Amino acid sequence: MTPAINAAKKAGISYRVHEYAHDPGSASYGEEAAHKLHLEPDRVFKTLVVEIDNHQFAVGIVPISCQLDLKLMARALGAKKAAMATAHDAERMTGYVLGGISPLGQKRRLATIVDASAATFGTIFVSAGRRGLEVELAPADLGRLTKARFVTIGK
Repeated sequence: MTPAINAAKKAGISYRVHEYAHDPGSASYGEEAAHKLHLEPDRVFKTLVVEIDNHQFAVGIVPISCQLDLKLMARALGAKKAAMATAHDAERMTGYVLGGISPLGQKRRLATIVDASAATFGTIFVSAGRRGLEVELAPADLGRLTKARFVTIGK
């Protein structure tokens, strides 16, 4: 069990855990998950930590098929500027390692924005808190558990 799975279980939401053999040489964790679990890349979402206005951190969740638009992310958060957090800061703020950062069960609650495309699916996949582990859940449940807003932030 990971903090992410514990958070989903504690919330009483409907979810499914999917596990696959992670290849340590994989260059893209999300693409590896989509490939090994035979999923559409648009349904697999990556959790990215950003630093806003050079002093606060937030989370952007976008499909692996696109990139996070930092200008749209900053605008969604009412900030002037957003930049990708360093690996060290991302791990420190969430309590997870890169490639296994889940939006659920993070060490600190960060402002969270989910790309609006998530709402077009019945369920989506996000990291369950470690490499090789994904959790499938309804976008509305993800939004409720993370107190996220749904805004277009992918490009």
